[in-house]
Amino acid sequence: MAKAKKLPSGTWRCQVYDYTDDNGKRHYESFTADSKKDAEFMAAQFAMEKEQRRHMSSSSLRNAIDAYIETSDAILSPTTIQGYRKIQKNAFSDIMELPLKKLTRQSLQDAVNLEAKRPNAKRKDKAPISAKTVHNEYGLITAVLNKYIPSLDCTVRLPQTETHIKDLPLPDEIYNAVKGSEVELAVMLAMWLSFSMSEVRGLTKSKSIRGNYLVVEEVIVDVDNKPVVKQKGKTKTRTRMHRMPAYIQELISQTDPQEDRLVPMTRSQVYFRFTRLIEKAGLKPMTYHDLRHVNASVMALLQVPDKYAQERGGWKTDTVMKKVYTHTFGQERQRVDNMIDEYFEGQIGMAEPDLPEGYTAWLRNIGMQDSPELRMKYSDFMESISKICNTKCNTQ
Repeated sequence: MAKAKKLPSGTWRCQVYDYTDDNGKRHYESFTADSKKDAEFMAAQFAMEKEQRRHMSSSSLRNAIDAYIETSDAILSPTTIQGYRKIQKNAFSDIMELPLKKLTRQSLQDAVNLEAKRPNAKRKDKAPISAKTVHNEYGLITAVLNKYIPSLDCTVRLPQTETHIKDLPLPDEIYNAVKGSEVELAVMLAMWLSFSMSEVRGLTKSKSIRGNYLVVEEVIVDVDNKPVVKQKGKTKTRTRMHRMPAYIQELISQTDPQEDRLVPMTRSQVYFRFTRLIEKAGLKPMTYHDLRHVNASVMALLQVPDKYAQERGGWKTDTVMKKVYTHTFGQERQRVDNMIDEYFEGQIGMAEPDLPEGYTAWLRNIGMQDSPELRMKYSDFMESISKICNTKCNTQ
């Protein structure tokens, strides 16, 4: 057992031999702790895991993926595990049964080259799988190999991903296609508030509605074709809160009062009913997920600042994550909400040009909905302000 040594700083360091590379250089792992006991404990734990890796090197890649999933199942989501199983079943068939110790950088490159040519089973023209799919698949392979044979160089050349710019229908075209249908609420939640399919399915009246706001408290995903409720989204940034526009509040009020879910449909039901309506309207083909792209395009069109766009969509970047939740819920965030709401209200024909200037913003500031009484109050309010201004001007 390796012994820890005390450093000049007062901490303890314990080094353990790991492996020797192809050039004959010996590599060590170093563990530092405040006490000798802790440093030696970490080193002993590493040595034990190293022994496990030595045994695993004789196992096939398929079995190594099994072990990787089993040791990580506490932190992996059900959908992630399902994706790993799909890769294990369908991808890299030429090396899946090979022992890890027989894998080389060249054999991995050859496997990637072959995998890039594998036909996509979902396409009738038998076109190969996308470069993005190959990247995702190889991501699992490298994670497994780095854990069990870290000395292996997994650096290979992957197929170049292509950027596809999809020509999507305009928001008013989408709205007209789904207006009055059973998926209208699901579509508006995605296109207006940028909620994903799993988030829309997870929204409830009892947990998600807080006053005039919708909160993502849980999501629903499909695992082995069965709905699974998760208490959090894909990333922390997906846990967010959006103000409910009046139109969406009205749609929610029309749902079944006995049903807690805002959209009590399966993923397939929402998806296929939506795509059929788009096709029936003669619009450009699109998926339900494309509605989030429409939302992002609208925010770019309106020149919404990046940090507000990132927050509304739940998209993650390291820099924005540190600032979003402490800087976007003031007056500027309300201005962004107002701007986006007014755009969509104009798109779906809710805009009322005959309303007094500033009336809509005034309603939102006081948290009320339009009514004849409030219009009179606003007129009285503006008249009193005008009188005050005139009085001041006359006295000066």
